[in-house]
Order: sequence, then C-alpha cells, then structure tokens
Amino acid sequence: MKTLYEIDITTKRASKAMGFSWGIAEEIGKNIRLLEMFGLPGVKNLNQYFKLYKNKQFQNISLITKTNTSKIPYCPIIAGVNFLDQITIMEELSEINFENVAFPILLIPFLSRASEIIGKKILLQINEKEFLLNFNQSIYSNYSNKEIWEKGETINIKFLDNKNSFNEKEWQELYKSSEDTFVEESDSLKETGAGAGLTDND
Repeated sequence: MKTLYEIDITTKRASKAMGFSWGIAEEIGKNIRLLEMFGLPGVKNLNQYFKLYKNKQFQNISLITKTNTSKIPYCPIIAGVNFLDQITIMEELSEINFENVAFPILLIPFLSRASEIIGKKILLQINEKEFLLNFNQSIYSNYSNKEIWEKGETINIKFLDNKNSFNEKEWQELYKSSEDTFVEESDSLKETGAGAGLTDND
C-alpha cells in the first residue's frame, strides 16, 4: 500500500510535469493526499484527468461568482485554487453554483480546506450526490462509487451556519449532571493547592 507521503510527492511531481506551477502542484499534492485519506478516489481521477488534460480544452476561471456556467468544462484544479483564494469573500454569498465541471472529485479537497479556513461546514451537492465537509476533518457523503467521475453537470455549494445539535434544556440537564464532579474548595485544599508552600525570596 502506498503511503500518504508517497501519494503527495508523486502527485506533486506529476502535476509539475503536466505544466502546473510548483505552487499549484503542491496544492494538488495536498489535495490528492486528503482525498485518499478520506477514502475518495483521488489518484484514479487525477490520473485520468491528466490523460486528457493536454489534448482536451478545459475552461479556467479566475473570478468566482454566485452562478458560474461554461460550455467548456471547468478545470477543477484552477476553479479550486481560486475558490480557496477567494473564500472569505464568497462566504458572504451563502450559496454558489457551478455548471459543467470536469472531474468534480478533484474540487472537493479545495472546498474541504475552505471549510477549515472560514470555520463553517460546507454542504456540497454534485449532481444527486451530497458531501458534508467538516472543517477539513472529515467528509460525510452518500457517494460510495470509487470509480472515475468525469463530469459534474450541476454543483451547488452552501455555507452552513454553526448551530448546536442540542437545545438549551438538554445542555442544562447535562451541565447539572457535570456538577457532581465539582469539589468545594476547603482550607485543606487551599493549603495543598497549586503554589502552596512556595517561599517568596524577593
């Protein structure tokens, strides 16, 4: 089995060989490492994308808006790099849509990393499949296919507000239970507590 380090380094070098700058190649290396760590087919999809990359036209995007459409499939790498660069501005849009993105699996780690930057979960829908991106710590999805996914016809990205999964009553009940561990401070505790017995020589 290949290590995550091997995946990162080899992917980075292959990306540079395809004509990407070293900076973007490093981003791709990190991303494929993340996909494989989360159990998504990063190497498989990137390898197929690279087979087509030099002979097929893909659309680059610089400024991402609320709605992004193109007759030529968007390059998921350039779209992802610019999404990450513009994340603090795009967060204000609350929802972003893309149409026609090539190999959309390759876009996912950029969004996962963006979730960590803004401190919000991101709900990603690619065609009929959903991905919940949790601060770059995990990805929950109803996507189980480990094969190549060449095209995302419709992509919807939503920034989710941070909310507790419990109500105030439940919290207060749990907090009351926790109070049983509290120890009332006594004179003996004060004498043996932190800093007790130290002599000030100043």
